[in-house]
Amino acid sequence: MLVKTVQFVISAYHEKEFPKPLNGEVCFVGRSNVGKSTLLNVLFNKKLARVSKRPGKTRSVNFYVINGKYYFVDLPGYGYAKTSKEERLYWRHLIETYFENRKDKIKLSVLLIDSRLIPQESDKMFIEWSRHFRIPVLVVLSKVDKLSKVEIFDKVEVIKQQFGTHVIAYSAITKQGVDVIIERINQYLV
Repeated sequence: MLVKTVQFVISAYHEKEFPKPLNGEVCFVGRSNVGKSTLLNVLFNKKLARVSKRPGKTRSVNFYVINGKYYFVDLPGYGYAKTSKEERLYWRHLIETYFENRKDKIKLSVLLIDSRLIPQESDKMFIEWSRHFRIPVLVVLSKVDKLSKVEIFDKVEVIKQQFGTHVIAYSAITKQGVDVIIERINQYLV
């Protein structure tokens, strides 16, 4: 298993609160309510990241130290959330600042996309942005338990062609794709 030990470090609301870098970081990004915190809890094998049905629950950059060597970083969701425009702009600033300050330590970005939706412009922009910083991206299609096998296959193929990156179909309920996600993360943390 990838995660042997995990400890919550800090919810940073400002870049001055970011902890000192370790050996590397994997950040988890995506639209609000896509399942970033749920995926983290699956990888942690315990409920440590806060999960909510209400979009926009993650309002800070949350750092978790993994095996005493790496950070998993849960970033605020972008897109729809029942918050003010000013707060959403601040989240964007916080995410951009995180990437600017930590680009040399980020080993992988895990971009979650809801399998029931088409990729949004913000997802495409994130892929382009990551490529600009030369940060590899792993696309994870979440909530695939709500689709048929044919729909999953079709969606994976469309996303692969659109983004030119590896895509993993994942479900927190059935645990489909979890082993592949762990394997991919391990490849970038060695």
